[in-house]
Amino acid sequence: MTNKTYIITNTSGHSDKDSGAVTTKDGVLIKEADLAVKFRNAVLHYLQQDKSIITRTDGYGKTNLSLNEAAKLIDGADLSIEWHLNASSNPTATGVETIALPKDKVLAQKISSVVAQAFGLKLRGRDGWIDQSESARGKLLFVSKGGLIGELAFISSSKDLEAFESRYWVAAKAVAEVMIDYVKSKKWGDEMTTIAQTANVLIQGIEIGQ
Repeated sequence: MTNKTYIITNTSGHSDKDSGAVTTKDGVLIKEADLAVKFRNAVLHYLQQDKSIITRTDGYGKTNLSLNEAAKLIDGADLSIEWHLNASSNPTATGVETIALPKDKVLAQKISSVVAQAFGLKLRGRDGWIDQSESARGKLLFVSKGGLIGELAFISSSKDLEAFESRYWVAAKAVAEVMIDYVKSKKWGDEMTTIAQTANVLIQGIEIGQ
């Protein structure tokens, strides 16, 4: 009897040729694509600790393939997510949100919740979830194909950026645990713990275990 395996697609937003949003810190240019790659790699590290998880990714190390290439990895996967950072002309804009189809609302909220707990940031949207129709572009290829887009923080916010840089490994581990739990259960209803309880348990457990 073979052990059951699960496929998770874990990708980073933008690409080697598209930096996404940018900011500067102490005179150094910081690119959204580079931070997304950093987070993707951290999540990948934790996903690969579970031998039942087969990972798909749009690159290793600093490689970051295009959106079209990343979207091809969604078909047949049990869960697919792409990592981004938000940006705004308002420097006080802050927080975490995950864009997903309505069927993935609870999963999106859980992912946003553990990230927000790790970074000490607020949840945006509806407890961390927004429908793609409410996004800036209205329709997103990755989401339309069944994936989720995690907006981890605001690159335009010095507070968010500092939280990301100092705590992204903690957030990545918590996210990986949520993703693994989801693909193995595929049954998240009222019998599960609340979003806030789940986030607190995960974060407390990670910090104790570090």
